Amino acid sequence: MAMLQFFIAVDVTVVNVALPSIGADFGVDGHALTWVVVGYTMTGGGLLMLGGRLGDVLGRRRVLLLGTTVFGGASLLAGLAPSFALLVTARLLQGAGEAIALPAAMSVIVLMFPEGPRRSRALSVWAAVASCGLVLGFVVSGFITELFGWRWIFLVSVPFILVVLGAVIFLVPGERPVGRGPLDLPGSFLLIVAPLLFTFGVVEAGEANGTMPWLAPVALAGSAAAGGMFFRVERRSRNPLVPLRIFRYRPRVLANLATVLVSAALSTSFLLFTYYLQDRLDAGPLQAGLTMLPLAVSLITASVLVPRVLERWGARLCVLAGICCTALAMGAIALVSHFGATGLAMVPAMVFIAAGMCLGIVGLQYIAVIKVTEDDAGIASGIQRAADQLGGSTGITLYVGIGFAPALGGTDPFLASSGLALAGLAVAGLVTWRISVPTATMTAESMT
Repeated sequence: MAMLQFFIAVDVTVVNVALPSIGADFGVDGHALTWVVVGYTMTGGGLLMLGGRLGDVLGRRRVLLLGTTVFGGASLLAGLAPSFALLVTARLLQGAGEAIALPAAMSVIVLMFPEGPRRSRALSVWAAVASCGLVLGFVVSGFITELFGWRWIFLVSVPFILVVLGAVIFLVPGERPVGRGPLDLPGSFLLIVAPLLFTFGVVEAGEANGTMPWLAPVALAGSAAAGGMFFRVERRSRNPLVPLRIFRYRPRVLANLATVLVSAALSTSFLLFTYYLQDRLDAGPLQAGLTMLPLAVSLITASVLVPRVLERWGARLCVLAGICCTALAMGAIALVSHFGATGLAMVPAMVFIAAGMCLGIVGLQYIAVIKVTEDDAGIASGIQRAADQLGGSTGITLYVGIGFAPALGGTDPFLASSGLALAGLAVAGLVTWRISVPTATMTAESMT
């Protein structure tokens, strides 16, 4: 499960450094290249809850095999794509494969490890592997693109995906499917349309000299309408994509809301790191990736310590500490960019981000799956993963899109983006403070 998580996480960031090479090969501009990134994250995030429901309805092992196969096949297609249109199609399929496979993988972990220290350790490994995959994606992209060409950033994962498929076949036990009712396809469609329209609207709103100024408000209004229609469809559907009963447990709702805000700041920090190193300091792709290695080392170190912190402090205090560390990191990024310091000055911010990611996300993951039943483990995991991924995509769109928008004129984009992220983290802190987590779920396991 961790190997699958690693390569799915790598594919979120591995294309960033390779984008100029992809554009040169296919003769496309930067505006078109954004769909290589957005197509993957938005499709994956929008379909994650459908993937979670598939696991509950059809069986987690079967859905895990399906999603892993789709992801591996799409990776092969992306590496061999003869045209840009086919590459974008492959990225969309990668996002679909991720959405099908990840909730099933996470629900397997949740059901294998009972609430308490064992589950916290398992989720810590899960989150640390994902975080390291996101960070190492930059390094791998620079190294492979410079030495072998951009196509190998996709092809390198194919043999490892085959290993995952073999492991699932032999190691993951099958289970009886809950049922075969009709799937909520309208809800899935609306869940993809809403974030895509939001992204388009924010990008258009940031253009200083837009030729069609009415596009931005229309897209944003369409996003809000799609979101409202989604909840209406879910309330009336006999087999909803997201059963509204899952939101009756208040701590789970607040944990997912906080996840959106924390992930938005964390994803923004990754992009600000690379922008500062490559645009402000003129570092090459490989040099920029290597400069971020302290972040990966810090993530591994933090992942070892987080289970003990989670057991001793409890999930809520763990999340609050993670939010504070992330806020310190965003402040450090703003200061370093303001004074034009060297890349080494970003190391403290990287350490704070690592601590914030492990403490915050692991704690929120733990809260989001408290009191789930076997019937709802997949959808609860899918909601948490969707909150994480769509939160990160929305954060990049909103914080970085507004911060670096031409319409802001002479405002320091790093300062503006960091300020917006800090505001979101303040709201996340208030939301987390209102979460009431039963201590028995952790202490009972510790005592036995």
